[in-house]
Amino acid sequence: MRVALDTNVLAYAEGINGAAKKQEALRLIQQLPANAAHLPVQTLGELFQLLVRKAKRSATQARAAILGWRDAFPVIETSETVMVAAVELAASHPLGIWDAVILASAAEGDCRLLLTEDLQEGFTWNGVTVTNPFAKLPHPLLRQLLS
Repeated sequence: MRVALDTNVLAYAEGINGAAKKQEALRLIQQLPANAAHLPVQTLGELFQLLVRKAKRSATQARAAILGWRDAFPVIETSETVMVAAVELAASHPLGIWDAVILASAAEGDCRLLLTEDLQEGFTWNGVTVTNPFAKLPHPLLRQLLS
């Protein structure tokens, strides 16, 4: 089963929001089976912005982090098909365009789950279910994947 990682998972793994959240995010990522995690390219751009603006890293440091994530996981491109699907998704559901791009990318990448704290738990679109990987009771599909 494939899963897409949202920006907040990567940001926590980079240490944004403290050491405890960093350890939790890294533990989650390490528990995922090999080749299960995929990154919508949008998450890399958002992470760069967070690292520079919120974490006050230099652009060079942020670039190194982005390239490290890109090298570690397959990246799902934001194609024309993804963008059109995202526009349709944002027009028909209460989602911002960039969240819709991430969800549409996850669908394009044949992901079954989108791991994020930012969207509605359990929302399913085009076969992708949104779930909070840090919830006290993980989604059944995530529990299955991690077991």
